[in-house]
Amino acid sequence: MCPLVLQAASPIEVSRPLYVGARALGMGNAFTAVADDATAGFWNPAGLIQEQGVKLFGVNKFYNRDDYRFDPKGIGYSYRGYGLFWGNKIALGVDSGVPDFNYYGIARQLGAYTAMGLSLKFKRRHPSDVYQFFGYQTNYDFGLLFKPRPNLKFGCLAQNLEGSGIQWLTLGTAYRYKTYQFSVDIAFPTEGTALAFYTGTEWHPFPILPIRLGISNGVLTTGIGVAWKGVYIDYVRIFEKPSASDFISAELRF
Repeated sequence: MCPLVLQAASPIEVSRPLYVGARALGMGNAFTAVADDATAGFWNPAGLIQEQGVKLFGVNKFYNRDDYRFDPKGIGYSYRGYGLFWGNKIALGVDSGVPDFNYYGIARQLGAYTAMGLSLKFKRRHPSDVYQFFGYQTNYDFGLLFKPRPNLKFGCLAQNLEGSGIQWLTLGTAYRYKTYQFSVDIAFPTEGTALAFYTGTEWHPFPILPIRLGISNGVLTTGIGVAWKGVYIDYVRIFEKPSASDFISAELRF
């Protein structure tokens, strides 16, 4: 079984950010320092301040849904150095039953180069006859973003998945050179599991056509997108075993 499949139970069942956003997936899940689209509340809430206005997104796993079904969605808002976020992350067909998390995020810019953010994650019960705005279990993510130069960023995400402490600390960097963006994440566990390594590239041969390639902890990911007048459509294939999985996401900005 490939490394990404071994990791798959963790992000889906205990609320790590993997599998959220076809763009992030296409970049091999190396997104902690990028975090500049509507999925930032999942990846690094400090990134919510990077784009002004409202951002809506939804993701659909449209191929190989017999293995697991995963369709996150969310909305972000940023204005004058403040950011707000709501997102939902629900999965079907996994060992834990129906892992379902509501995210509520907030971000604040601190000076010209730094931002910080916090996401609270509420696990919800299934089945339920009413909509659960919160839930029975609360965890959190704390993020930092540092941008010393226009083309260089550093990100940090500390994740509480259970109990009161931090279970994962992820450090990332992103560098933009002309029409290319390169990113690297290293996730350090505070307990006995091995660290995880993610790397990705995004290339814009044309302004409206990004192409992506990544290695997500040893597993290849490839993706492509279309961006036009505030509408972003992205596709990714994860070369999981025993068969590949395909995701598509849509984002609106206004």
